[in-house]
Amino acid sequence: MRALLERLFQINAQGSTVKREIIAGFTTFLTMAYIIFVNPSMLSEAGMDYGAVFVATCLAAAIGCLIMGLWANYPVALAPGMGLNAFFTYSVVLGMGYTWQTALGAVFFSGILFFLLSAFRIRSWIINSIPVTLRLAIAAGIGAFLALIGLKNANIIVGNNATLVSLGDMSELSVLLAGAGFFLIIGLVARGIQGAALISILLVTVAGFLLGDVQYTGIVAMPPSLAPTFMQMDIAAAFDIGMLSVIFAFLFVDLFDTSGTLMAVAQRAGLAKPDGSLPRLERALMADSTATVAGAALGTSTTTSYVESASGVASGGKTGLTAVVVGLLFVAAIFFAPLAGMVPAYATAGAIIYVSVLMLFTLRSVNWDDITEAAPVAVVLLMTPLTFSIADGIALGFISYVIVKAIGGRMHELNWSVALLAALFIAKFIWLG
Repeated sequence: MRALLERLFQINAQGSTVKREIIAGFTTFLTMAYIIFVNPSMLSEAGMDYGAVFVATCLAAAIGCLIMGLWANYPVALAPGMGLNAFFTYSVVLGMGYTWQTALGAVFFSGILFFLLSAFRIRSWIINSIPVTLRLAIAAGIGAFLALIGLKNANIIVGNNATLVSLGDMSELSVLLAGAGFFLIIGLVARGIQGAALISILLVTVAGFLLGDVQYTGIVAMPPSLAPTFMQMDIAAAFDIGMLSVIFAFLFVDLFDTSGTLMAVAQRAGLAKPDGSLPRLERALMADSTATVAGAALGTSTTTSYVESASGVASGGKTGLTAVVVGLLFVAAIFFAPLAGMVPAYATAGAIIYVSVLMLFTLRSVNWDDITEAAPVAVVLLMTPLTFSIADGIALGFISYVIVKAIGGRMHELNWSVALLAALFIAKFIWLG
């Protein structure tokens, strides 16, 4: 067995051990396992079957992890991404009125496009042509979007006819438990405890049960049927011209999220070459895109690389065996569907808000002293949550970036690809709304 593992992952060559890789896999899984509760809760609001999405979430994550580990040999785990699942539900389905089947079709196409971009090595050109400022703004905008959703799910903010939103009833059980869950995560993370989000979700669920707000339905059982979501994507409907911006948003966010995560985790694991390039990068990117395509077929939103993989790397993970261990743990998780079904929305709200905090960290890298850089960031940061759409936030960011650079006499800082995208977004708003 050890000989086989060495042949597959070159563990000794990377200066690691099988034991260390297994521990790293468990560590990574604990830090990202919250997604098996959050994702079904979020996508079920789009009308999808909770149990089927739960299984699809686990299987899509497992497929992504296994491909990443066995083919690319990276200690990077994958699962349906936070932010893109919110965009799927609240913007595309509930906001734009498309069916979840059509939204899955858009996810499927975005995965195919990502695969082609990776296979033909066009990815680097796209990333290099988009200003760093806009990349930072998109991540922060998604963070603000998630914060709004987490606060809404916990009833910390509620609708108000006069002011659009206002503070909810702070004595309400969901508000108190969601707030407690968020602060618990922060406290655990500050103390360096792994799996903080997962621990918080489980403890808040237990608290809800003890207070009579959660009904016990069991912990372990045979997995729910995948039939309600399996191969249900509507590919024909995804060809609608109005879906172009949606497909673009799925692709765009996944592209930058995955590239950034791979660079960060690989650097920390010591896998980068002296010139900063990454070995087998195209394989890693194709593993991500393949998982997205498989996830759409199974019935979940975009699958992407998780920055939480850095926790496993910090525990000693250096090879794909770490990712394989995470994948196997996701397979085992499908037998805990009754537990997932018991988790109330306010139990996951704290985790959603916590992830939003992490994504807002990108704002520290913005050049706030340059108004032509700061203004587009502010546009994306504000308009993404206020329009309840990542796609609209991205579009308005590109448009504002081109306008402020042009008016500010900085046209030389623009490249044709950014100007073209801005023009296409303007045309979209004029003719498609």
